[in-house]
Amino acid sequence: MPGDPLAFVRSVALTFPGSTERLSHGSPTFFAGKKTFATYLDDHHGDGRLALWAACTQTDQQALLAENPEEFFYPPYVGHRGWIGIRLNKALADEEIAELVEDAYRLVAAKTLLTQHDARGGARDQVSRARR
Repeated sequence: MPGDPLAFVRSVALTFPGSTERLSHGSPTFFAGKKTFATYLDDHHGDGRLALWAACTQTDQQALLAENPEEFFYPPYVGHRGWIGIRLNKALADEEIAELVEDAYRLVAAKTLLTQHDARGGARDQVSRARR
């Protein structure tokens, strides 16, 4: 993860077609159209985590939590909907984070946006652009 995790997340999330960022509940939040796909949180209610909450299927959420509880967690408020908490100050590679952000985007984006996104390339291309 580069020096500024929010800048990295932004550089990936905002390259997706139709994606926007605005504050929601005081945190930078990323939208595909009107639907939220990720929220960046720094010490949310004193939890001590630098994290990204991302849309996820419940099946994937359970697999990620079982595989690596050090890097992933069950986020409050949205965990019951299948979202995953990603600790940004742990050992996950940039590519893994970008893929998780892309997966979150894919879960909520309209088909027309996904068609545009697929024509541009996937998460690995987003990471390459973010590093420039």
